[in-house]
Amino acid sequence: MYHPAWSLVVVGILIAGIGLLWLFAPSIPWLGKLPGDIVIERQNFQFYFPVVTCILLSIVMSAILWLMRYFSR
Repeated sequence: MYHPAWSLVVVGILIAGIGLLWLFAPSIPWLGKLPGDIVIERQNFQFYFPVVTCILLSIVMSAILWLMRYFSR
């Protein structure tokens, strides 16, 4: 039977994972610099939008949530 405490455990693990990613992100050189990320640099202006990085992170998070739902049945 499903118990609400498991939700807190999963949320805690996700927060810890995000914290570790945030901690180690500067040492991952390809994160945020994938082909397809938009970078516009002018003399007094810089615009950066990591499109492909966002899509990749969305796919990974969707897969994790799908696996959680699949194994919770």
